[in-house]
Amino acid sequence: MAQNITETEARLQELEEKVVRAAEVFKQNLTEKRALQREVEKLRESTGRSAELEDEVKALRREREDVRLRIEKLLKQIDSLTKADSAG
Repeated sequence: MAQNITETEARLQELEEKVVRAAEVFKQNLTEKRALQREVEKLRESTGRSAELEDEVKALRREREDVRLRIEKLLKQIDSLTKADSAG
């Protein structure tokens, strides 16, 4: 009978150790999960910011092309005016 109690206590001790280890692993996994969630959020923000910057660059390129075309048009007008003055 004493041996059965000792065996039971040993099994309970073993079970308790397993539960404690499982709780530690769970806690570690939870910490890692939270860290990964923060990292994912930062990456999402970064990706969103990158998309914003890409859109801004596209808009600035279109604007630059528009300005270039306007300057070319003005230069042609100036050129035609100076040719008209030198011919007349």
